[in-house]
Amino acid sequence: MNKISNSTQEYFDYISRHFETHNKTREARNHEAKVHSVSWSADGRRLASGSFDKTVCIFALDRDRLIREKTFYAHTGSVDQLCWHPTHSDTLASASADKTVRIFDTRSQKQVHNIGTKGENINITWSPDGNTIAVGNKEDLVSFIDARKGVVRSDQQFKYEVNEIAFNKECDQLFLTTGNGTINVMNIAENKVVNMLKGHTGSCICIDFDPNGSLFAVGSADALVSIWDVAELTCVRMVSRLDWPIRTLSFSHDGELLAAGSEDLIIDIAMVTTGEKITEVQCESPTFTVAWHPKKLILAYACDDKDRESGTIKLYGFES
Repeated sequence: MNKISNSTQEYFDYISRHFETHNKTREARNHEAKVHSVSWSADGRRLASGSFDKTVCIFALDRDRLIREKTFYAHTGSVDQLCWHPTHSDTLASASADKTVRIFDTRSQKQVHNIGTKGENINITWSPDGNTIAVGNKEDLVSFIDARKGVVRSDQQFKYEVNEIAFNKECDQLFLTTGNGTINVMNIAENKVVNMLKGHTGSCICIDFDPNGSLFAVGSADALVSIWDVAELTCVRMVSRLDWPIRTLSFSHDGELLAAGSEDLIIDIAMVTTGEKITEVQCESPTFTVAWHPKKLILAYACDDKDRESGTIKLYGFES
């Protein structure tokens, strides 16, 4: 017990010192309206962003700045969420209000698939094995897409509000955050919900799995972040420092840190094993998307910026 406690304290001290000297923020602006989603490629070389302005932007990370490589104008509606292929770092999927999912090859800078769906899409996730994309729309319908063929395999209609969705590591279950304050676990093969986890008094909004697939975190309208053990399906920790609904979550590449963005004017960065605050990122407006770099302690995020700042992407964690 002392050994675990000591190593935890050592990591806390180390990472706290790290952000004392690595707290510089860089900005890039290439959208004309609010950025809804930011997402890193698997190798960390590129960052993608989707916006209300209907575009998808691809940036290359060059030391401490973002360089725009390509803007895709394929969508005719707001781009609400993005996700990269889990291992192929050139392949990106986007979900849009125009009732389509698009798959892009960022190396050739071309669209590979245009997949029609039944409603205005608001969330998207790629299975860890790379075979399936799940997309949810405003009417609480989740569609399962064959990622290689670019066709919808099946649809599942829910009778309650479904917010974000995420696959488990084994790719046999889909976790859904709901408006009922539950996390519902769907068995994909059986096409049915097999568990309903009650963890919050308000709507469950966002979900993220840690890189090992052993933990997941949920953010809720009750301003709490819950951390869950996947094997036991039990809540092991709560983070309660924020005052407003949690809109976005991201685990760091080592699974040690959890970033939470909300309508508070800060992004909370917590230590996963204890829930303690490591640091916070000051924001001038609510945060709706955060994403840790897959190899570095660099956090990408975008806020509900107004007027001049609208469309800005920010990176936190550079040496100051």
